[in-house]
Amino acid sequence: MFDAMVDGWAQQQRAKFLRESTIGPRTRLVRRLAEFAGLYPWQWTPEEGEAWISHLRSGPTPLRLSTVRGYEVDIGLFCAYLLDARYDWVTECIAQFGRAPVQVFHEDNSIIHIGEYEGDPGRRPLTYDEVQALFDAADARVAQIRSRGRKGAIPALRDAVALKYCYAYGLRRQEVSRSDVVDLRRNSKFPAFGRFGALTVRHGKASRGGPPKRRTVLTVPEMSWIVDILDHYLTEVRSELDHTGHPALFLTERGSRLGVRALNTAFATARDAAGIDPTLDLHSLRHSYVTHLVEFDYTERFIQEQVGHAFSSTTAVYIGVSNEYRNGLLMQSIHARYGHLLNDGTPT
Repeated sequence: MFDAMVDGWAQQQRAKFLRESTIGPRTRLVRRLAEFAGLYPWQWTPEEGEAWISHLRSGPTPLRLSTVRGYEVDIGLFCAYLLDARYDWVTECIAQFGRAPVQVFHEDNSIIHIGEYEGDPGRRPLTYDEVQALFDAADARVAQIRSRGRKGAIPALRDAVALKYCYAYGLRRQEVSRSDVVDLRRNSKFPAFGRFGALTVRHGKASRGGPPKRRTVLTVPEMSWIVDILDHYLTEVRSELDHTGHPALFLTERGSRLGVRALNTAFATARDAAGIDPTLDLHSLRHSYVTHLVEFDYTERFIQEQVGHAFSSTTAVYIGVSNEYRNGLLMQSIHARYGHLLNDGTPT
């Protein structure tokens, strides 16, 4: 019956159009709890759930708060499925085993989501200097490979462009990987940008089992340096990798789509070469994009549309403006309120 329960829950999720990449980890998590407890779901009590979480917390690798909360939510969803009268699992369990499933995690033994952000507090935007150092390191790698007469200059150049592209449009790593050449579009309001005036993101992050969200990201003037970089890449570099007419913007040496793992490696290589904080990852470039648009004085709504956030609160947790920016705002406020008391910037 246990297998039938797990299979039924998976089927329910497929009916909601959830992805296998979501369903698989959830069902494996259920089996992990069953293996740890040595009991079937109709034998579980809150005590088994609490003991399991305590066991996970005592492991050699620290678990993030958001990870544990996700585990509790997933097990809770499975138990809710078993308790749903429309699926008759309660009746079946009572008839065969003399007991019914119960909810393992409840409000008194699970993590309550009270904050906007539960991620790693070490994750932050890169400063302007760090962004420049990252790009310089990626470019230097290309020059080093060429100077040694070794193979790999073209892939290294592709990686450098991909990192700059990720930052210039504030993309998720999956959105970079899934970008096609045809996604680069003109913007009639900025004809000087040519075919790089806007980017159509067709594979944005889905929510609640829905299809990938689409959005159009406009090339902002402060990031217009990406125009010449992309133009050179498409005319001089990508053709060296495209052997089969593949639509992807970024290709491997074999002519297939560049994957997320390769993008992560490209970032880590440049980051380490630049001596940047090793806790930063590729997604930090997206945080940097949001932060820097704020410092460029773009409106919150514009930034939210650019990065494809459904809620402004999500955009807000990405922001980590510099002290220089905050001090500038402070001085503006001081001058606006007390300018008549100031003389050459000094209180009289």
